[in-house]
Amino acid sequence: MFTYILYGVMLLALLISFLKDKKKTKMALKKAWKAFENILPQFLTVILIVGFALTVLSPETISKLVGNESGLFGVLAAAVVGAITMIPGFVAFPLAAALLESGAGYMQLTALISSLMMVGIVTIPMEIKTFGKKITFLRNGAAFLCSIAMALLMGVLMK
Repeated sequence: MFTYILYGVMLLALLISFLKDKKKTKMALKKAWKAFENILPQFLTVILIVGFALTVLSPETISKLVGNESGLFGVLAAAVVGAITMIPGFVAFPLAAALLESGAGYMQLTALISSLMMVGIVTIPMEIKTFGKKITFLRNGAAFLCSIAMALLMGVLMK
């Protein structure tokens, strides 16, 4: 129901914008469409990979790997996967929701999402050029430890 309310508010705001300035509204819609077209290939690729992974991995397997029963091993595994994966946030959160529905635990998902957003193994070479080795490794190390700490805190809060 809430989703329908949000769509209604969005359509009302679009109508008000259109009535106020048709040219700007059309330009904004064209820019939004271009942004959507730019994001779509990445989004579809990740959706296909996630769909394939969820098809191949049963909920029991997901639960064993990153479920509540996986404990600290699952948290560390999820944090490592998040650190070495480069997925945009708009894909990461739906992925987390799908994993949650398939049996993943809150601690493990917190480690995955937070390390995904904060740790950048893939971007280390670029970061070293910009900030130097010491700062790069300090930042990534601190971010990884913060991901683990947040996951453990989430485990305490969600019990």
